[in-house]
Amino acid sequence: MGDRPIFVIGHKNPDTDSICSAIAYANLKNILAGKERYFPKRAGHTNLETKYVLRYFGVKKPEYLDTLEPRVRDVAMRRTAGIDAEASLKKAWEQMKEENLRTLPVFRAGKLVGLITQGDIARSMMEEHANTALSSSAVSCKNIVETLDGELLVGDENSIFDEGSVAIGAANPELMIQFIEPHSMVIMGNRSDAQISALERGADWLVVCLGSEVFESIQKLAQQQGCKIIVTPHNTYQTARLINQSMPVRHVMFDGDLITFQEHNFVKDVRKVMTKKRLRYFPVLDKDGGMMGLISQRNLLDMKQQQVILVDHNEQTQAIDGIESAEVLEIVDHHRIGGFHTTVPVYFRNQPLGCTCTIIAQLYQENNVEIDPTMAGILCSAILSDTLCFKSPTCTPMDESTARRLAQIAGIDPEEHAVKMFQAGSQISDKTEEEIIYQDFKSFSVEGFQLGIGQVTVIGSEMVEEFQGRMLPFMGQILERTHLDMAFLMLTDIMREGTELLYVGNNKLNLQEVVSTAFGVKAGENCAALPGVVSRKKQLVPNLTIAIQTM
Repeated sequence: MGDRPIFVIGHKNPDTDSICSAIAYANLKNILAGKERYFPKRAGHTNLETKYVLRYFGVKKPEYLDTLEPRVRDVAMRRTAGIDAEASLKKAWEQMKEENLRTLPVFRAGKLVGLITQGDIARSMMEEHANTALSSSAVSCKNIVETLDGELLVGDENSIFDEGSVAIGAANPELMIQFIEPHSMVIMGNRSDAQISALERGADWLVVCLGSEVFESIQKLAQQQGCKIIVTPHNTYQTARLINQSMPVRHVMFDGDLITFQEHNFVKDVRKVMTKKRLRYFPVLDKDGGMMGLISQRNLLDMKQQQVILVDHNEQTQAIDGIESAEVLEIVDHHRIGGFHTTVPVYFRNQPLGCTCTIIAQLYQENNVEIDPTMAGILCSAILSDTLCFKSPTCTPMDESTARRLAQIAGIDPEEHAVKMFQAGSQISDKTEEEIIYQDFKSFSVEGFQLGIGQVTVIGSEMVEEFQGRMLPFMGQILERTHLDMAFLMLTDIMREGTELLYVGNNKLNLQEVVSTAFGVKAGENCAALPGVVSRKKQLVPNLTIAIQTM
């Protein structure tokens, strides 16, 4: 498995149990691993109740992830800074060998302008060039000196060779007159008469081989005529072979339809582009256009899946987007088994308890790991939240005894703490309708109908009236823009132990009749009072399922 990070994450629209179980279980796994390798994440925004809990115990909110779908930044790309467009072909070749790359991105003033490959350089060296090829590339004096391992005796290294031909001055002065033209670059030896003859013919560049000494008088004459003199340790053959390698990269690079990727691009989209282009490597740029590296199709094939542990859910519809692209290592949950598929066997801990954090607390005990006050506080808070302070039918003796033991460690009174949590969670004045309903929202499929059920905590009848006026129109909008057939919102009053249920449907079923049948009450057109109903999992969903099946 290596040392790659492993994410511990709950369901979408996370409640307090989802967030706290991710934090506490990641903490336990890191203690057992002896290093920080497990990281709690969240697949949605934290609600007001959860924010209160995290602030109260001084725990940092987990980082938000919108998807596990792999992005380019998750691929093991080939790191390179690239090469400047004015660098020599020789320098590019040496950099490729040093970095074990066959392609380099080419930059000018920090901006990507092309790509150069080993094949581009090899082709440029194998092709027959005219004796004016070097000047047509507008090569710099600096490139020529570096490529020839030479020394500039006369002239400015910023000079550009952009006019004239390259000649070999090995013949006697009388013959040289026939082929040396004005502005030429002449490769020659230590014969001073030949050097003078080249200057007389108007040569702009003298390349003297074998490190030969150039008389001071000739240097002065060259300086007067604006001729550059370079001395190289190589012989004439080597110099003639190397000289074209001083051409700038821009002269042979590919600068056509450049395909680049950003670090945030999805791998699935990148793969589609790659299959249509016959390029081996593609540049990856950061958000500022800076170079990050190169990726190839091979990199995508070798990409490792993100490893994750799921807590407080086991249904695909409730999992973070892109879960099918990840490798699920473990599932720890207290809900019904929802047909989650994995490619390999995984550790699956599922118990009929009121809260996932009750299971997490058991795992601390089973592994002989002491729970510190902070972890005890968030574990206890999650149990109080999911069991509605022990009043929910989902609450088991194990949940209550665990929560009271954790409360002692955390130094809190569970009942008092629960009231403050629920009060914090019921503040809606500054929240949008979308934030309210989606703070704890789950989807269910019943007899081919798609149900969406949200639940919020309220305190007092005044809040119920406020919710009705705000939420029913918005719930109708949800049906218009989603695949749902019915939308429900539970306004659960913990103190009175009951729920005011709001509902809208697409008229495939008479929801008023469904609710009346399900709970034996006289339901209104869009609202029904359900005394004693506080649990979505144990009371609302099962009763609605039976009523829908019956109808």
